[in-house]
Formats: sequence, structure tokens, C-alpha cells
Amino acid sequence: MSLARRVLLGSNSNGSPRRYRLLVPPLLFVVSFAAYGLGLFAHAGGVVFLAFDAAALGVLVTAGLAYRGTGVALAWLSVYGALLGSNADHYLLGLPGRPLAERVAALLGLDGLVFVGVEALALGTLAWVAGTVGRLAVDRVRAA
Repeated sequence: MSLARRVLLGSNSNGSPRRYRLLVPPLLFVVSFAAYGLGLFAHAGGVVFLAFDAAALGVLVTAGLAYRGTGVALAWLSVYGALLGSNADHYLLGLPGRPLAERVAALLGLDGLVFVGVEALALGTLAWVAGTVGRLAVDRVRAA
């Protein structure tokens, strides 16, 4: 397997099968959406560019996945799922009085999806690097 493919998709030497790993992004979406909806996570108020609780959830899970050898593509998707869950709470539950179609259209607006994507690329990459470096450090200590 080439280095680029291993970085993007990860290796499957010591982890769960890839098909189960693909459940992580939608699961993070649901957990983030539910946590905000139930009041476990809270928006900071004012103009929020980054939903801290959703970002922290995505980054922690992504770092753990990277430690287990997943690729950076799953890291991006996982953080994106968590951040999109926060947006779904804001648009679907946080805008009462507007028709459902208008709220869904706002959630699926291209500018918002791209903005969350840029955040997910940055945070997912940082979390993936942290998890991968942690795995390499643990492997080096075990080998010594």
C-alpha cells in the first residue's frame, strides 16, 4: 500500500474493520445534535464561528481513531459530522417560528457547509496528527 493511500485511508493492521469505522461520522452527528438539543452542550452565545463542544467531541474521537491507525479522511469526516450536528441543532431547533423547509434550506446552504468543511479540515488534520504521533510514541516506547 502506498504512503499516500495509507495516510488518507489508514491501515487496518490493529483496528476494527473499515466498515465499522464509517459509522463514526454519522454517529458523531447524532451525538452532537442530541447533546445540544438536550442541553448537555451549550452555544457560547453571540456570533459563534466554532461550536466548541462539538469541535472538542470531534477532535477527541478523531485523535482516538488516529491512534488506532485510521486515515486522515476519516478524521475530516468525523469532525465534520460533529460540527454539522451543532449546525443542525442551531438551524432545526434554534430557529422557531420559521417553516421547516426554510430551516432545512438554511442548514444545507452551501456557504455554511463549506465553512464547516474548512473547520473540519483544520481540526481533523490537527487531531489526526496528534493521534498518529501519540501512536508512534507509544510504539517507540514499547519497542525500547
